[in-house]
Parts: sequence; C-alpha cells; structure tokens
Amino acid sequence: MKSHVTVGVDGSPESRAAARWAAQEAVLRQVPLRLVHAVDWPLDPVFPGLGRQDVDRWADQALTEAAQELHGRHPNLEITTRCLTARPAAALAAEAADAGLLVLGSRGLGGLVGFIVGSVATATVVATDTPVVLVRVADDPDNERDIGRSVTRMVDDMLLPWHHKFPDVNVSHNVFMGSAGEHLVRASQGAGLVVVGRHVRRSPLGVHLGSVAHAVLHHAAAPVAVIAHG
Repeated sequence: MKSHVTVGVDGSPESRAAARWAAQEAVLRQVPLRLVHAVDWPLDPVFPGLGRQDVDRWADQALTEAAQELHGRHPNLEITTRCLTARPAAALAAEAADAGLLVLGSRGLGGLVGFIVGSVATATVVATDTPVVLVRVADDPDNERDIGRSVTRMVDDMLLPWHHKFPDVNVSHNVFMGSAGEHLVRASQGAGLVVVGRHVRRSPLGVHLGSVAHAVLHHAAAPVAVIAHG
C-alpha cells in the first residue's frame, strides 16, 4: 500500500498554507492526502462558555473547508479527513506513524527569513520518526484576509453561548490587525463604556497591568471597566 501524506488542519492561515503544500506534494507522489484535526478537551479556560458541540462544529467546518478548497485545486486527489479528541502533538504523531510525510504550518517572522515554531509543532517533531515539513505562510494581503476570516469564525463561536443566554442584547464585533490598545482607544470615542480584562498575576514587584489595559485606562475617552480573570 502506498504511503499517504498527512497534514495538520486547524482552520488557521498557517494550516491552510500547509494543506496546500501537502496537497501538491501528494499529487507529485501520487498518494492520498489525509487531513487531521485534533481537539484537546477540555479547552483552555481562555474560551469560557464554548461547549463541546461548538468545538466539534468548528472542527468539522475547518476540515470541510480545507477539503473543499483542495478538491477544487486537485480534483483527482484522494482526500480523507479525521477529527480526533487528543492532545494535538500526540494525535498528529500517531497519525504520522503510517504516513510517508507529515506537514505542519508555521508562522513567518514578518519580513525576516525564518519561522516561529509553536509548541505543538515542536512536540510533534520530537514525538515522530516520520519526516516532517514545516510550511511558512506567505506574508501578503491574502494572508491578512485569511487571518481575519479565521479569527472572525473563532469570535463567532466564542460569542454563540452568550447570544443564547442573552438573546435581547444586540452584539456586533470587528476583527482587526494591529495594536489592541490603539484600536480600543479609538473605538472609545462616543462609547458609553469600555470593558477590558486583565490577568490576575503577581510578580515580586507587585500587581502587573497589561499593555492593553494600561493604554485604555490612560487614553480612552469613555469610562473604563477593568475585569480581573484567572
């Protein structure tokens, strides 16, 4: 049986770039392509209110969108998808065991030549004997649009439980790239209240206030509420 190419997919621009590269490689090798998404449950507390059903729906959407795009580019390529509940590094390493190649996405360093290799990619490389290719996402306007779409979907999923809990509250949201503090200060013009969070953490020098909360507290034109969270 011919070895396939496996690629990690999570809906991010980095993983989409990796999936495109992996598809081209699979075509060259004349082998199938397997798209893998791993969900480490329960999620980090940074996603409050996001239920298992929401996470599964988002994972299926990420895999479906990636597969549809790749089918459009390579209609004769055999593509399968797998969604696993496990730590991503362990799941990807296990899926790579019978693959000829594992492909992962990695962030580029802006205009510099190089990669930012995340903890999942690092752990996966160490955990597998299968050759691993890290694909850098291109730095261009298309990448910015991809990032915006990916973050918008994530925000939609995070807000969904709160929409159900408070159906009478009209909510709109914007996704932007750049300084969060700067954008919040600008958005405070004409607002009735600006709400920012801060992590509860202490250092030997006392309580630490993040740069975003600091900027809003000093420069916002509206009243500011600071909400502490763990």
